[in-house]
Amino acid sequence: MSITTERKAELIKKFAQGKGDTGSPEVQVSILSERISNLTEHFKTHKKDNHSRRGLLKMVSQRRRLLDYLKRESDDRYKALIKELGLRR
Repeated sequence: MSITTERKAELIKKFAQGKGDTGSPEVQVSILSERISNLTEHFKTHKKDNHSRRGLLKMVSQRRRLLDYLKRESDDRYKALIKELGLRR
């Protein structure tokens, strides 16, 4: 259900703006997207897990806020991230 350390390091390396960058919106959105997809798979077998569903909804809204911020600040970076992650928007 959670993201592995190796996968998280891959995402950070791929989306980081510079060396040691873990806080940029691109990195945060990519990690959240990975966690959201893992939870979505979890719900295919555990349909009644409403406690985790609440966490999923919080993650989705957090990702939405980060994407809105990124779109406000830099539309080019926003479009590149959406295309790279394959998100609908």
